Amino acid sequence: MASSDLEQLCSHVNEKIGNIKKTLSLRNCGQEPTLKTVLNKIGDEIIVVNELLNKLELEIQYQEQTHNSLKELCESLEEDYKDVEHLKENIPSHLPQVTVAQSCVKGSDLDPEEPFKVEEPEPIKKPPKEQRSIKEMPFTTCDEFNGVPSYMKSRLTYGQINDVIKEINKAVNSKYKILHQPKKSMNSVARNLYHRFIDEETKDTKGRYFIVEADIKEFTTLKVDKKFHVLLNILPYCRRLSEVRGGGLTRYVIT
Repeated sequence: MASSDLEQLCSHVNEKIGNIKKTLSLRNCGQEPTLKTVLNKIGDEIIVVNELLNKLELEIQYQEQTHNSLKELCESLEEDYKDVEHLKENIPSHLPQVTVAQSCVKGSDLDPEEPFKVEEPEPIKKPPKEQRSIKEMPFTTCDEFNGVPSYMKSRLTYGQINDVIKEINKAVNSKYKILHQPKKSMNSVARNLYHRFIDEETKDTKGRYFIVEADIKEFTTLKVDKKFHVLLNILPYCRRLSEVRGGGLTRYVIT
């Protein structure tokens, strides 16, 4: 073995021994009453700092959302202003005159030799078929999110909760558009989904809007993982969802 290799090996072993000594030293320090009190205080301070960081993160996200909304509003106002300026600069020199309705003309103004024309009433248009409204889950507020216990939120943020609500609403809309669609207009894919939706109905979900995990996978890009289920546990606490179980299936009902 070369001397350089032996020196590296000795250095590595000595480093490991030094780390073990430091670990044992720190463990022994933690057993001393005076130092134990200090360590507990440090732990409490870390928890407080962590809570402050979570609040700061929520506030930053709220400010970003507000900024984006104001930016969109400003862009919309600029577009409206340009349209108004364009209309102002392009006012036609001759505007079409208003035609007087026959019923508003006095009898003395009528030509006795000209036959009186009775205008036929326009046919009454049938009102458009009323579309069924699909119930959606409202977004959580900052106060609601702050009221959720810390052990339930873990490291989740206010924005992540509302992002999931947005995706769940997307799945609900996609599902019930198929259910409200005439069967004759369905393709084979929609028809298969329709039959699955009907099979998943129970007496407890009748007349209510709900989805299952298969709908999340079908209509959204969300991953149905451990983090997703942690988020779902928060929504019932905020009275956004309730669960109906049966037949080996969990149904998430919009409340």
